[in-house]
Amino acid sequence: MSFDSLNLHPKILEAIRAAGYSIPTPIQQEVIPQVASGSDIRASAQTGTGKTAAFLLPTLNHLVINPGKGGRGPRALILVPTRELAMQIEVQTRKYCKYLPHLKAVCVVGGVPYHKQIHKIARPHDILIATPGRLIDFLDQKKIELSRVEMLILDEADRMLDMGFVKPVEKIAASTPPKRQTLMFSATMEGSVVKLSEKLLKEPKEITIHAKHSKNENIQQTIHHADDRAHKNRLLNHILSQDGVENAIVFTSTKRHAGQLVEDLRDKGFLTGALHGDMNQRQRTRTIAELRNGKINILVATDVASRGIDVQSISHVINFELPENAEDYVHRIGRTGRAGAKGTALTFVTSRDMHMMKRIEKFTGQTIGSEVILGLEPNPQKRPPKKVRPSRRKNSPFKKGKKGKRNQTRNY
Repeated sequence: MSFDSLNLHPKILEAIRAAGYSIPTPIQQEVIPQVASGSDIRASAQTGTGKTAAFLLPTLNHLVINPGKGGRGPRALILVPTRELAMQIEVQTRKYCKYLPHLKAVCVVGGVPYHKQIHKIARPHDILIATPGRLIDFLDQKKIELSRVEMLILDEADRMLDMGFVKPVEKIAASTPPKRQTLMFSATMEGSVVKLSEKLLKEPKEITIHAKHSKNENIQQTIHHADDRAHKNRLLNHILSQDGVENAIVFTSTKRHAGQLVEDLRDKGFLTGALHGDMNQRQRTRTIAELRNGKINILVATDVASRGIDVQSISHVINFELPENAEDYVHRIGRTGRAGAKGTALTFVTSRDMHMMKRIEKFTGQTIGSEVILGLEPNPQKRPPKKVRPSRRKNSPFKKGKKGKRNQTRNY
């Protein structure tokens, strides 16, 4: 199947060819015709399946062939969990709108000054890409109107709900017309995601696509077993001191740990910067620019920022702490070995992390080997502390008798 067989507008097909695409991915083959038919969609698809184009292309096609009525606000609303994903989708939208200059897209996210975004949304636009928190702010201030929305797209719905956006998403959806077409994409379809879909979607078409994960053959993946955080710090210091480390990204699980690690590395003389969710967009952009121009060569980041890092010169990715899910591991190591270059991905694993490491290996279909650094060997006797059984309270009604048996007297 080719894109030509999907009945897309000629200008969209021209943009697809200009982008270098010729054959649609499985999810694009299934989703695009269903969206064109007007059906609501509930799709289980992970990053790497081509889902962004799967909802963008038919959305643009709908906007082109169905000229809308005048009025304020967007005709298509795309909700995403993070600013990085929103910005990526904005870039993709511009790519596919290359020959449709009359279609305008606006992106509103947290971490950007309000006045700049208010100026953008005040202008006529067809597509709004937004994170729930910032969009709720504009709705509460009556700065934006959603009465023209014909298509509502929820991307990475599971992650949005994990981040606590259930109520904001429901409020935003309630501000759109009930006759809209709704598309929901999620890596998993279970629990709260299913409940939300039942509220927002009408007789949706079910689509499930499993990603074919790249073996990342150009990335050397290695596990280093560690006893504790102090052992990890010694391993990290040794690795970053090696000649082959040019630019490295060190991933931590929280922004607090990221801040601590940046201070530790700076104290040791490393040129280090941080990237996490508390930073606004200007700060993030400046940090990435410093990495690109050599002012820093080590970046300590959290997963909330991992998908927005696109620097070709990353030689090493180091998982100081494991991510909460296997898919984020793939995103992390994908920051190195880009554009055909060789890359190195190192993961520090304690005994507590073994369960997640097995899930990662199952998800990627790879067994990752381990190495030991001479002088930094893990202690084989180190084990997670056993749970201590709480001692019996002194005033417990169950007291031991002389023969070691409990008296049956109870204080009700």
